[in-house]
Amino acid sequence: MPPAQVRDFRGAMQGRADKGIVLTTGTFTAEARREAVRDGAPPIELVDGEKLLDMFEKLELGLKPRAAFDIDETFFEGFRK
Repeated sequence: MPPAQVRDFRGAMQGRADKGIVLTTGTFTAEARREAVRDGAPPIELVDGEKLLDMFEKLELGLKPRAAFDIDETFFEGFRK
């Protein structure tokens, strides 16, 4: 997401909120990240796709836990001919 969209969002929330949050399944540019924490402006928390997945995982929201195993190749070495 480009910094202009973060600035536009901040403008829209002016006088209505002390803090904003923007969610995306994608990523934010470095400039957008800097704009979100610019001094003298209300802060905006940016949540990108990776952070969103981490949050869902932590809360187990929409996810079911499962056990996963990797094959231990060294165990089977002795059985090969």
